[in-house]
Amino acid sequence: MAKKKSAGSNIAAENRKARFNYEIVDTLEAGLALTGTEVKSLRGGKASIAEAYATEEQGELWLINSNLPEYLQANRFNHNPKRRRKLLVHKAQLNRLAGAVQRDGMTLVPLKIYFNDKGTAKLELALAKGKNAPDKRQSIKERDWNRQKQRILKQG
Repeated sequence: MAKKKSAGSNIAAENRKARFNYEIVDTLEAGLALTGTEVKSLRGGKASIAEAYATEEQGELWLINSNLPEYLQANRFNHNPKRRRKLLVHKAQLNRLAGAVQRDGMTLVPLKIYFNDKGTAKLELALAKGKNAPDKRQSIKERDWNRQKQRILKQG
């Protein structure tokens, strides 16, 4: 029998600052239109989506400013590391996301790129509102209090 991978081992890239900088309203899973060398590079785990965002243009959803480094063994068949990548979502999802971005001034932020059980690369995309400084300070206070609480509970 084949061994099952643990849930955390199939994450290729993660945007850890997103939950601090943005208030997450909704999340959804989107497919990625990738070339072969991009998939190989993703499996290497060196991708970065920290500065990336998604936008709707001419009825399609695009991931912009993500960095998938070149796959070294690909030679001349390599990809451009910073190219725009098409996101694959249903039309109804696209309309809902585009409407929220235009109407409410929200942002589409990628949270993580991972490989699902079938080995397909997926992107977890969040519909988010930007936090201002007081909101960020509150998040820091909550995080520190939770850490303190865990220490107290651990001690006895």
